Amino acid sequence: MRVPVANRLGEEGKGFAYLMQELPQERFIIAVSAAAKLECLLEHTLAYVKDRRAFGQTVWDFQNTQFKLADVKAQAVAVRTLVDHYLAEHMRRGLTAEEAAIAKLYASEALWKCLDDMVQLHGGYGYMMEYPIARAFVDMRISRIYGGSNEVMRDIIARKL
Repeated sequence: MRVPVANRLGEEGKGFAYLMQELPQERFIIAVSAAAKLECLLEHTLAYVKDRRAFGQTVWDFQNTQFKLADVKAQAVAVRTLVDHYLAEHMRRGLTAEEAAIAKLYASEALWKCLDDMVQLHGGYGYMMEYPIARAFVDMRISRIYGGSNEVMRDIIARKL
């Protein structure tokens, strides 16, 4: 496709450089999204386990459920704290590529681990696409891939060690 010079954005041949310049912000957005999704899914799971009954009691009444969700809550707070810290850096235009990689890596890995636990607490319903938790399990897997895979994030972080 021909694009008139007057309609081009930026300088010719600089598209990849422009893209690379904004990758830290994209990675940080993935971390912010993971933090929000984790908190939302925790609320959803709490409502589910407090309503669902098994063996004459709610799923919430089992100590294992309470402990698993306590772990999820702790991870959600840790992710939110990390994201809030880096958000302040981003607002000052000081977020580095390494910090964005740390945020993306930590948030997406925490979301994935917690999501796996929350799917488990839904039992068979956690595997049925009609349930938001199952849909999230499928949808959120990509957070460890796009914006640069988490292996790439580890490489970026390791270079600064």
